[in-house]
Amino acid sequence: MYEKNKVAQITLLFWLMKIIATTLGETFGDFLSMTVNLGYSVSLGITVLAFLLVLVIQLRSKTYIPVIFWLVIIATTTLGTEISDFIDRSLHLGYTAGSILLLSCLILTLFIWHRKFKNLEVYPIVNNKREMFYWIAILFSNSLGTAFGDYLSDVAGLSYLEGALVTAGVIAVVILLHYNTKLNEVLLFWLAFVFTRPFGATFGDFLTKPAAKGGLDLGTVPASLVAMIVLTILVLVAHRQEKNKKTLG
Repeated sequence: MYEKNKVAQITLLFWLMKIIATTLGETFGDFLSMTVNLGYSVSLGITVLAFLLVLVIQLRSKTYIPVIFWLVIIATTTLGTEISDFIDRSLHLGYTAGSILLLSCLILTLFIWHRKFKNLEVYPIVNNKREMFYWIAILFSNSLGTAFGDYLSDVAGLSYLEGALVTAGVIAVVILLHYNTKLNEVLLFWLAFVFTRPFGATFGDFLTKPAAKGGLDLGTVPASLVAMIVLTILVLVAHRQEKNKKTLG
């Protein structure tokens, strides 16, 4: 029996939505832990429950539904923010050790995924077993990206804008490698996926953090609302594209 794909195709729209989703995850995660002052442990618990809820809905879906898929992405970016902050500020491991720990978890996930399925293809994905590895890898990569973004600002001493420029430079190199070399596309995908997270995160910090720390001090609520509106528009575009694809198909 033919099984339908359940995840987004890797296009320019995908990467635009990923960056906006990571910015939203950063600002909303900070809203929970700092603005509302719930603390990192409580915020982590809330975001874990939200992630599990939307993940179950996604796994029960029979096909790719953009709004559900991107809700899970947002949940992983928000949860990634809380995981990174929890490792640093509650467990006191620091962003360097946290980045190494999360990188190890991501590599282990990809290793087991490859060993079980003999490849790491991220599109199409048509069954729940492979999809579980997909989402676990995405969660670890978003958590790693958050920790690395915080490492750039808190450990390396870069401003939020400088951190965004550094990660944008890495993404540009990955794009050049994609179009000008024969390097493995799956490897390049995960490199881009990891580094779009700190790019979105540092940009989110640039929007919300105080001017004394190099930010624009817009606040977590306005920045989250703007990111949410932009992402909603892009999700509607994705829905229209998917509808047209099904009509033509």
